[in-house]
Order: sequence, then structure tokens, then C-alpha cells
Amino acid sequence: MKVAINGAKAKGRNSGDTRKAKRKRAQPGQVNLDCPSTSPNSAMAKKYNQLSSRGQHSLKRLKSGPKPVYSAQVQGSPPRAKGTVPHVKFNTAPHAHINGGSKLELLVESSSEDSEYWNAFAQSVLQNGKAETTSGGNPDGAEPPSYYVERDAVLNRTVLLMRKGQSLSFRGKALLTCLYGRVEVLGFTIEEGQQPYPIFSPPTHCPLSVTAMGNTALINKTRKERRLEAKSVIRKYLSSDSWQRLQSAVYSDSCLVLLEPLDTPLTRFLTSLPEHQNLFGLSPREISQSRRRRAADCPLSASYRTALTSLVQACAEESDGCPVIMVCGAKNTGKSTFNRHLINTLLNHTASVDYLECDLGQTEFTPPGCLSLSTVTEPLLGAPFTHQSTPERMVFYGETSCERDLDRYLESLKFLWRSYGRETPIIINTMGWVKGFGFQLLVDFMRLFSVTHVVQLSFGETQQCPDLSPDFLRSAPGWQTRPPAPPTEDQANPQPHTLLRVQSEFEGAGTVSNMRYHRSNILRDLTLLAYFSQLQAPEPGPVRPLHCFTPYQVPMSAVAVRVTHSEVAPLHTLYAANGSLVGLCCLAERVGGSGGPVLLSHTPVCQCVGFGVVRGVDMARGLYFLVTPVAPSVLRQVNCLLMGGVTLPHTLLRIQPGFEGEKPYVTMEYSFELTGAGKMKVFKGLQRREHMGGSGH
Repeated sequence: MKVAINGAKAKGRNSGDTRKAKRKRAQPGQVNLDCPSTSPNSAMAKKYNQLSSRGQHSLKRLKSGPKPVYSAQVQGSPPRAKGTVPHVKFNTAPHAHINGGSKLELLVESSSEDSEYWNAFAQSVLQNGKAETTSGGNPDGAEPPSYYVERDAVLNRTVLLMRKGQSLSFRGKALLTCLYGRVEVLGFTIEEGQQPYPIFSPPTHCPLSVTAMGNTALINKTRKERRLEAKSVIRKYLSSDSWQRLQSAVYSDSCLVLLEPLDTPLTRFLTSLPEHQNLFGLSPREISQSRRRRAADCPLSASYRTALTSLVQACAEESDGCPVIMVCGAKNTGKSTFNRHLINTLLNHTASVDYLECDLGQTEFTPPGCLSLSTVTEPLLGAPFTHQSTPERMVFYGETSCERDLDRYLESLKFLWRSYGRETPIIINTMGWVKGFGFQLLVDFMRLFSVTHVVQLSFGETQQCPDLSPDFLRSAPGWQTRPPAPPTEDQANPQPHTLLRVQSEFEGAGTVSNMRYHRSNILRDLTLLAYFSQLQAPEPGPVRPLHCFTPYQVPMSAVAVRVTHSEVAPLHTLYAANGSLVGLCCLAERVGGSGGPVLLSHTPVCQCVGFGVVRGVDMARGLYFLVTPVAPSVLRQVNCLLMGGVTLPHTLLRIQPGFEGEKPYVTMEYSFELTGAGKMKVFKGLQRREHMGGSGH
């Protein structure tokens, strides 16, 4: 369906028209506005006042599990007539799109001003569907149901009214509050009375969907009571003109969602950079493309749903201990999306979920080049760069791939695993490297971490790697581990793990996208930029560039320095450190020197507490100048600076306001043809003779 908002149908509707429509027989798939007039009588007004006088809801933990997700997809709409209720039609066939990136397009047209942003949202609800009725949608060919949206220009907020089972896919950012009923976003259920949640739907990932769900707490109430309650909520959050237009569309199973502008140091900092100023919006070219393009259904596969259900049930059974869940698969098969969906679903039932990050290139909670163990207590309602946080434990590896030093990679993960308390479920995220040595690492993970459940994602008809079944594991060699010896008669057989196979069916599964925001290097840069956005002031104001912050002075004798990814001559180490991204690490042993730099001869495996930028080196005074968002109380524990192959985003160096002429750390006269130019890399991945040749390793 090419037009989302049908203003003509809503235009001119008054209370008399509503009463006439009420007497007509409702057609299947149509919205029947069986609501009272916008000017209620005294009895109705009394009831409204009673409901409105109730106190604020308190926070609560969801007790019941989430319902299946049904998504409506959105494509394009003309502006509606002034004073009419937006009437949005969509395909009623359930085709959820969580498992990957479908061709869902923008719902929210953004601009630089919040008022314009939300005006575009309220008046440009776009739909991504088919004009003709599909076999899974409405077999009678009747008009599908609708949802309604109203923006209050005075209060600068938008209220969305949806019926049970309806879903809204969107682009942009917002602060979402469930005012009435309950809704689901990427597996996480939000009920009325809960806190507002920031939601982000940038073009780096598939669009988020807000899905209306039934509210079991309202079963004992009549339809009339539920409609009156919903209408009283509308009156509290919209001004007079706005709520009068919206309340006529209220049904007994309606859900109300409040959307407000979201402005954080992260969003201000990212959108201040020229190349990311439209990160949470669409350009006119993209909007034009979204209106011309037909949508392709992207169903949530049955295996995807089965895996989620099985894992939630396993986490609910505490008799066998907490599950250890490993999610693996080739690149671009939807591992990260599955992880976020699983975490959000588990948070409906438990207070926290642990997460072991084994993917150096596409990290979830930290900048790239790190391995970490995190405890997740809040839902993940956006891309990784929108929820950067401090993990429980972190190791700075320094590169986005582990192939050049597999042993240090595994030793780093063992260091993290020793901190896992085994009191909560844990999800192990793995790399997309599933062939050769990468597959051997997966076998090591299963043995080293005692994995109880394996989610193996695949795409297409060809097999990307062997199934990690219990039978296969009994004979498969790893990089460091070997198959266990058969148990003796006195020994019990170990409990086999559960293998859950998931077939990724979204469009483009397993392929590399050419879109700019889908490139791995762009995603890594966004994560680093998001980390350093913590330097910005929490209150609104002008964005400060990185070189405007006062650096810390760090004595050279108090910290050791090491380049992890290249062989650098000792005399050149400080040249390499200047202007570089460094990991702030804590060695177990004390570091001391005579005043000059302290250089390490090997790369340690130790705790990393954050990141910083070496802004300058003063050899005369023996000082490093360090810019970092890490708190001073934590910096006192740092005694090691590690440099790796992960570099600062170039935009931070190219854009340095306040400088005239040549910018610091930026040159166009460097020649790689000079002898010794570039970096010397040492490959440490193929050291063992037994792992080569015909041994099957």
C-alpha cells in the first residue's frame, strides 16, 4: 500500500457520523469507530475525572511472558488535512522482521529542529506493504484495521494509539512511554506505569517495531471501563484540540504510547559531525526511494521462534543451573540481532543476563578490539553504539581479528571467564569466522566454557560449517583442546548440550551490503565516537571537540607502554603513542622507572578500565597528556597503556575547529614508498606444526 495516511476518510467526521457508523455492521478488517462524542455528558465527565484523579503508576517487573511479534510495515504518505485524525492502513498478515534487515523504510522524517522532527513523525507515518490483499492477510478483501497518531505542538509530544496485534516500524530516535496497555519492542515488553525507555532506530540496523499487546490486568473490566480509562489518559497527555480528535478512535483493546523528543550527549555529539548529521533521519533521496520501492516480506522463521522459546524455558528451569548459551554462525546471519532479542526477552523474566563478548570486530557494549564480560540489566533498544557501557571485566586485545595470535585470544577469554559467577544465564557472542581455525575456536569455547545450549545460525541451502552436535564434539579437535577420553564404567556420561539450528530467512542473509552504514568500519567508528561522547556535558549546549578538553598529566615512570599489534623499535614507541587511541589497563605488578618511559617486552592479559587518547608527549618533563572519559578515581589504578591496531575515527582528526592551516596529527605528505614506512606485523597464528597438514585441523 503506497499511501499510509488517509486524511480524506477522517476528514469531516463528527459525533453524528460516528453514531451512524456505529449502527452499521462492521466489516472484517475495518476500524469501527464505536466511540462516544468528543463532548461527553455530565456522567461521562464525572467518570473521566475519577479516572484522571488516580495517582501515578509505580514501577513494576513484568510477570507474564511476551506475546508473538507481528509487524506492520510502512512506506509513504501525503500530509493529512488539518484537524483530521491520521488513518493508517496496513497489511494484517503477520510478518515480523526481527531476524535481520528487511526493506522496511522510514516512519519518522527527521530534521534539525525537534518541532519539525515530531511534526514530520505525526504527519508522515509511512507504510511498507502491498496494495493487493495477500493470502495470509484478509481473505475477504475488506479494508484492514488502522492505528492513529496525534501530535501536540504545544507540548511537543506525540501519542500513538494502536490496537492489539498492530505494529509500527520506524526510523529515528524517541523516548517511549507506555501510557495504557502494554507494547513490545525487540522482545522487551513495556507496561503502563514503567519508566520511559530511549529507543533508537538508525539505518545501521533493521528498523525497530513497536507492537501492541493484550493487557491481562484488564480482563476483569468491561469494554466501556477500558475505553474510559484510555480516554482519560489521552486527556492527561494532550491539549484540548489534540485529545478531542484522538479519543474518538479508542477501542477497548487499545494501547497508548507516548513518544517524546530524545536529546542526549550521544545524539548531540554524533549529529554534530558532518558525515553523521543525518544518522537518525533520512535524506530526500532515501525518502523518494522508499515511496517507489515495494516491500518484501521478511518473516521471522519458525526455527528462530522455536530457539527463543526453548532458551527462555531453559532459563526458567533452575534445577540444572544457569544455561550457558553460545550463539554462532557465519557473517551477516543475524547473530547480534538474535542476541539482543534473546536478552530483551529474558529481561522480561529475570533481573539480569550476563554477556561474554568474543567478537573483536563488532562488539556490543565496548569499543572494538576488546573482549569483555558484561551484566545486562536494561533492555537493548538500539544499535550497539547507542548502549555503550562499562563491563564487569574487559581485556584490551588491540585488533579487530584474532587470527594473528590465537593463544592470547583464548587466554584473554579464560581470564574473563574466571569472573563469571554462574548465578545468571550467560550468552556467549562469537565471531563470524566459522571455517578453519575459526571453527576450531568454537570447539574450544564449548569445552572451556561448558556450553549447555548452542544456537547455530545459517542461511541458504549450503552448509557454512558442520553442525556443532554432541556427537561431532566427541571427536572434533580445537585449537587448544582435544576430544575427551571415553568415560570408564565408574564415570557417568557428561550431560550433552542442546543444539538449536536457526535458519536466517531475511533478505540479504549471508551477504555483504554495499550501503554505507552497513560497513564494518563505519560501525566501529560509530562505537568509538559514542564512547568519547561521554566527555560531553549532560545538559544541552554546544558540542566541544576532542582537543578542547583539558588532558590529564601522567608521569612516564608511573605507567608501562606496549604496542600490541606491531613490532616497534623502542626509540619509536613514543612517536607511535602520540595521537593514538590507548587502552587504560591495570597490571598486577607495580610499575616504576627512573623518570623515562617504561616499555613492556610482551603483551599482558590484564584488566582494562577504559580508553583514552594520548594528546601529547613531553619528553623534557617526562609526561603523557591523556584525554579520557574515565573517572579520576578509576584512573588512579591504571599503570599500563596498550596501543593496538584500532585507531581513532578520522573525522575526529579532520574536523578540529579553531585551527588555522595544518591540523595537528594530519598530513597529506606522507609517503609509503620510503624504506621502513608503514607497520611491521608479526603473524602468530600458524606456529604449531601439528595444526597444519592432513590432521584435519
